[in-house]
Amino acid sequence: MAEAGYALGALDGRYRAAVSPLVEHLSEAALNRERLRVEVEWLVHLTATGAVPGARRLTDAEVASVRALVDGFGPAVVEEMATIERETVHDVKAVEVWLRRQLAAGSAADLVELVHFCLTSEDVNNLSYALMVRGAVQQVWLPAARSLHAQLVQMAHDAAGAAALARTHGQPATPTTLGKELAVTAARLDRQLRRVERADFLGKLNGATGTYAAHVVAVPTTDWQEVSRTFVEGLGLQWNPLTTQIESHDWQAELYSDVARFNRVLHDLCTDVWSYISLGYFAQVRGQGTVGSSTMPHKVNPIRFENAEANLEVSSALLDVLASTLVTSRLQRDLTDSSMQRNIGTAFGHSLLALDNVRKGLAGLDVDHAALARDLDANWEVLGEAVQSVMRAASVAGVPGMDDPYSRLKELTRGRRVDAEGMRAFVSGLGLPDDARDRLLALTPGTYTGIAEQLARTV
Repeated sequence: MAEAGYALGALDGRYRAAVSPLVEHLSEAALNRERLRVEVEWLVHLTATGAVPGARRLTDAEVASVRALVDGFGPAVVEEMATIERETVHDVKAVEVWLRRQLAAGSAADLVELVHFCLTSEDVNNLSYALMVRGAVQQVWLPAARSLHAQLVQMAHDAAGAAALARTHGQPATPTTLGKELAVTAARLDRQLRRVERADFLGKLNGATGTYAAHVVAVPTTDWQEVSRTFVEGLGLQWNPLTTQIESHDWQAELYSDVARFNRVLHDLCTDVWSYISLGYFAQVRGQGTVGSSTMPHKVNPIRFENAEANLEVSSALLDVLASTLVTSRLQRDLTDSSMQRNIGTAFGHSLLALDNVRKGLAGLDVDHAALARDLDANWEVLGEAVQSVMRAASVAGVPGMDDPYSRLKELTRGRRVDAEGMRAFVSGLGLPDDARDRLLALTPGTYTGIAEQLARTV
């Protein structure tokens, strides 16, 4: 059996290929790499700022050498750190010990005691997670989501004029166009994406309880808040000056809520497209080399959208629990966030997998204009709204015989089908002014779409 067949989770097994870009950012190995990055950059920062009197500045060659430890981070280092962790039973300490050993073997051996100087583990972890999540969002998730959004916008434009029977409450209603309906979802997704794009990624470095106690007692002459601020901002993060032992994680909760909301809007699209496929509005014809049913050869199932629905639900559930739990911590610190944050990759993985499925599903759809036309032509009663609205306007203008238009149209249309001949005969007998009558006589369910086509092109 292939190795993937032994994976405990689907993301590391069946769906590994679709989510593999996230491994670079949100895996356990990525966490240790970013921890190493923080430790290295803190060492560089301490010597560059002269924060600790007596510590010499690293030479350019030494800076390049210690940064190369991060750039060269790979499977061998992962295994070495794992071996050390089995001794320390502490993941951050394992990274520190590994770095100290590297320095001790080189020209910067005299600076070994600056490794992890005045840091608590959470100083390293919060910055590492901020770097990891920022990379995952900006380099992997957002590009995939933006690609889907662009695809949906193009579909909205292409189908802008494709008139379709609307179904409010599942019942025939005022016609729209498929493009306009897709545009609604595209606009909703875009709004959530803009929120994600504006996300803050915060970080802190202030010691065991956020008081700089070790810093101040070790070197009271240094402005440690300024050293902290410049270090955190130098990593490209927003500095959080006031915390307990942990960075409060509020920025994570905000981000995960926005991504979950995006997921749910996308889930809404999946269920609608599934329904349109069921109604025959979309035909699944392109790139469909799959087996739809093991027993029914004619079937092409909308599995991409069903798969996406499931993965969006899993992702949203995880993002919800992350957002709700990460904002709380007993007194100055508890470790619930440590275990919880190890699920960030899984949450984004299921969302990324859903994005992949929706993109592939949409790419296999063609609008069936004949099916749309048949459905519209079978529901002339939807013009009842148009007729009674014209009658109301005529009544206001003083045209006689326009009394109680709603009830008259209800009597004609409710609970029954009205064909073109019946609707036109009714309109002709109303006594409307010629221009209003002719406008209604020219109207069909397929042309009663208002400015839907125009709206579809605004997205």
